[in-house]
Amino acid sequence: MVNPLSSSSLPLKFAFILSFSLTAASSSPTTPNSFPIRKFNSDKPSPSASATAGDILSLLGTPQQASSVDPQVAAELKSCFKFLVPFNPNTNRPIQSLTDLRIRLNSKRRCDSLSHENELVWSPPASVLEIARLAFDSGGDPGSIQRTLDPTIIYVPDVEGSNENRCELTRTPYGRRFINEELNSYMEFLFKLITERGAKVGLNVSLNRYDFFHGHLFIAADGRVGILFHAKEYPAYDKEVFPYNMGYCQKGSNVSYDDSMNLRNILWLAPLPSNSTSDWSAPGALVVLDAHPGGIIYRDIIPQYVNYARTIYEEYFGEMVVDVNYLNVGAAEADYQIFIC
Repeated sequence: MVNPLSSSSLPLKFAFILSFSLTAASSSPTTPNSFPIRKFNSDKPSPSASATAGDILSLLGTPQQASSVDPQVAAELKSCFKFLVPFNPNTNRPIQSLTDLRIRLNSKRRCDSLSHENELVWSPPASVLEIARLAFDSGGDPGSIQRTLDPTIIYVPDVEGSNENRCELTRTPYGRRFINEELNSYMEFLFKLITERGAKVGLNVSLNRYDFFHGHLFIAADGRVGILFHAKEYPAYDKEVFPYNMGYCQKGSNVSYDDSMNLRNILWLAPLPSNSTSDWSAPGALVVLDAHPGGIIYRDIIPQYVNYARTIYEEYFGEMVVDVNYLNVGAAEADYQIFIC
């Protein structure tokens, strides 16, 4: 496996583009192309001890945070965690720079690449740690991250014939990039890692505009930075198994509606800064949230009116900052570009 952040592994036309969402918004653009927009949580009956997205964050945080979750809720939630990178790693040395990262990865045998990809999640490069610290020290201000963006506006091009179908995949027709190219590269790395490792937990995803192309960067109440990714965004219409018209962006979809829909919510968390020192209280995490019917996530966190889509909404986890998109703007793999909108 190639070094996931080396320049040789990046698309030739790589462009990481971000566009703002300055107010709370749904997990998809507010157009006829998307799943229904959340206005309030589910009214499904649930037991006295109900799970919340905050409980998920706590269980992936410090031991003290995890201990605050009701034991029954904690046990049920943990049974729905499908980790793409093992949790509670024995590592606490952050990567200092992309150059340092490349030296360390290239010095290892090829068969060791999995463990070093894990390390990229547990202890990301310095640029990722920087935005994690900025968000934390600012008290959760979205502007702390938005100010790290290049002011140059980049317009989102046609994506796999989306213009012909009148499909708008992003909240806005333009976006921006992080000033720090290392941070742009890291976002691409996350998309590729989820795609490569998803099959091991039952999530078979493809990087295309019908399936896996976007996530939502948020800041949680405790100041932790995360991204809630969504796969299986536009399943094909089927009058028997998925009789839902999702608008222009669904047209032409070959994404089957099956049990993998239960796994369409993927959560990445940056390391959690310490509030007393310059150290880190919890490592980074990457986990698929299993929302199968009968499970606690489906019961307590998925809104009833959208349970067929198994959608968890990003605002459940915290304050929205920007959307992250990885879009195919050409015919070759090298034409994939990252846009955050």
